Amino acid sequence: MSAMTARVFGVELRDELRAIVREPTSLFFSILMPVGFFVLFNLLYGHKVTGGVPAGTAMVATFGTYGVITVAALQPGIGVAQDRDLGWLRMKRVSAVPIGISLAAKATAALLYGVGVLALMGAAAEAFGTLHASAGQLVRVALVLLLGTVPFTLASVAVGLRFRTNATIALLNALLFPLAVLSGLWIPIQFLPQTVRQIARFLPTYHLAQLGLAQLGRGSMLIHILALLVTTAATLGLAMLAHRHART
Repeated sequence: MSAMTARVFGVELRDELRAIVREPTSLFFSILMPVGFFVLFNLLYGHKVTGGVPAGTAMVATFGTYGVITVAALQPGIGVAQDRDLGWLRMKRVSAVPIGISLAAKATAALLYGVGVLALMGAAAEAFGTLHASAGQLVRVALVLLLGTVPFTLASVAVGLRFRTNATIALLNALLFPLAVLSGLWIPIQFLPQTVRQIARFLPTYHLAQLGLAQLGRGSMLIHILALLVTTAATLGLAMLAHRHART
């Protein structure tokens, strides 16, 4: 990356980071609500033990999954849709700012806010006395969850490239909540009905949460990695098609 490209990327990234904080709706749904849910459920059930892992510790992986995918799935898509509605994407195609740099800045901003969400959840669990994991385990959980946001970011961009802002917000939120419930992100998967547990195995959110739990000593990783790789390939294809459609 050249010095000029890096400088342009830095300016775009700074603007994206500010945009999330300035938009009350984005700030609430992407950051405050996931952390608020984590605090509430941790206070209620954090000291229980499920699957050999204290619930408060397991929630760092499950609610952490909800937190990072909420940011990754909402922010890039909404930002792209807003830029389309305002005509900024069309202007960037003929400006000195490559559209790829703009999209990368949106994705990176979401990733950085995801780091913040995970840090707040970890700090809350530590404050409540429900966090029982080593620093190495927590770092692995964070890395796995953040890397696992890639397919959700791609899907978000694909939606933002095809729909207007209000439709993008409605569609992404309509997808997020069922995914969170059916994947066992709020309620441990073993406590859900058998039918729901069968559905969960086909959802990328479930596989990402299980990868996070695996870093805490619960289960294997191979099948979940494969599932997320397939999802990434599919969402990359969708994003490329949406981008091609947006240019025509």
